[in-house]
Amino acid sequence: LYLQKSASPTSFRLTEKFILLLVFSAFITLCFGAIFFLPDSSKLLSGVFFHSSAVETNTHTGPDSSDAGSAGNDDRLLAKIKKDHEKALLEAKDTLQKLPDVIQNDILADKAKVTKESMGKGGKDGNNLPFIEYHRPPGATGLEPQDPETRERRAKIKEMMKHAWDSYKRYAWGSNELRPVSKQGHSSNLFGSIKGATIVDALDTLYIMEMFEEFDAATDWVEKSLDFNVNAEVSVFEVNIRFVGGLLSAYYLSGKEVFRRKAVELGEKLLPAFKTPTGIPWALLNLKSGIGRNWPWASGGSSILAEYGTLHLEFMHLSRLSGNPEFAQKVMNIRKVLNRLEKPQGLYPNYLNPNSGQWGQHHVSVGGLGDSFYEYLLKAWLMSDKTDEEGKKMYYDALQAIETNLMRKSTNGLTYIAEWKGGLLEHKMGHLTCFAGGMIALGADGAPGDKTGHQMEQAAEIARTCHESYARTSK
Repeated sequence: LYLQKSASPTSFRLTEKFILLLVFSAFITLCFGAIFFLPDSSKLLSGVFFHSSAVETNTHTGPDSSDAGSAGNDDRLLAKIKKDHEKALLEAKDTLQKLPDVIQNDILADKAKVTKESMGKGGKDGNNLPFIEYHRPPGATGLEPQDPETRERRAKIKEMMKHAWDSYKRYAWGSNELRPVSKQGHSSNLFGSIKGATIVDALDTLYIMEMFEEFDAATDWVEKSLDFNVNAEVSVFEVNIRFVGGLLSAYYLSGKEVFRRKAVELGEKLLPAFKTPTGIPWALLNLKSGIGRNWPWASGGSSILAEYGTLHLEFMHLSRLSGNPEFAQKVMNIRKVLNRLEKPQGLYPNYLNPNSGQWGQHHVSVGGLGDSFYEYLLKAWLMSDKTDEEGKKMYYDALQAIETNLMRKSTNGLTYIAEWKGGLLEHKMGHLTCFAGGMIALGADGAPGDKTGHQMEQAAEIARTCHESYARTSK
């Protein structure tokens, strides 16, 4: 994919600048000559081309205006034209006398000036976003694996993606998802009346797989049809990971400003969710009214760990791309609340009351209701180029508590992560917990002390358990 930058008004080559100066000089000369040869031409030029204050005064003074006044205006106008003509000739002469390097520096200076002037108040553009120099990430596309078997698998996965995408486009374009049996589009109420979840969520996949024709069609839909001005209640968590995350990924891969603009627009609409006594966000938010609430089934109206704990990555990037520190402040405050709380056995319960700032039911799970909170702690540290020491400590402390209190081995030798309710273990592991194998492996390199090898073994054992759950399930 070739990305074309819009041409700057000052990005002329030397020859083009010289030609423009000559054309401008000829035009001034023509106008100057017309004053003397065309009948009543000064009035014609005054009325059509020049709307100076002197001309406007002359034409609005009514029947009492004198011819002497008009003559005076014409003389001033002629003098101005002559002056402009002489100035243009001098500029052309000066330019021709400059060395090519000097002219090139002048052009670059003009470009910088125009860029600065085109930015709005506070150094921001017309969308109130700061200017950011885009750097395309290396290695996202254009690479081919050397191993023939890997190439074959890669091609098969792309073939599957194309099949899914073509079917979605044919039967459910613009809907949030496709129902494969009925071949009809469906829009989950998790997204209110926002449409296109599949389109936005797939943008990065389309780009990485080099499905650029499909990516361009999706980009066009985002630009023309993606609308967040809805009077509807949405899941803050789902909208963040699907829409905000999808838009941010697409921006970083392609550099297209439409994705940055849409991501920040949606992020601003999600901010009212944090208007609680503790700053722990509501699970549900009406995007128009800004009124939030929690799921009624969630331990007396508590917020859920996996939901309010899965905003950090996107909101940190929203602050970077918008210049608005409020996004980062909101998610950093969540950490402050969690660090102040006493954690039972070092574990994080799944429910937290946003009004009182106290834990709800003491239910701990690394699967559903808790899973991505732990993942985001680790990835926040990695995303910060390993400078986020708070995120790092929270992750490895939590992992140690999980190993001590929840990680067990079955009688036939399978490692699993149990759930914890009020001090009692439930010896079951949900399917969503299977992500933990990859998470622990990802963080093993940064493990404290000599635990890197130990954590890699844990990761492999959990992955083996999840593999066995498939292998032992009847088809």
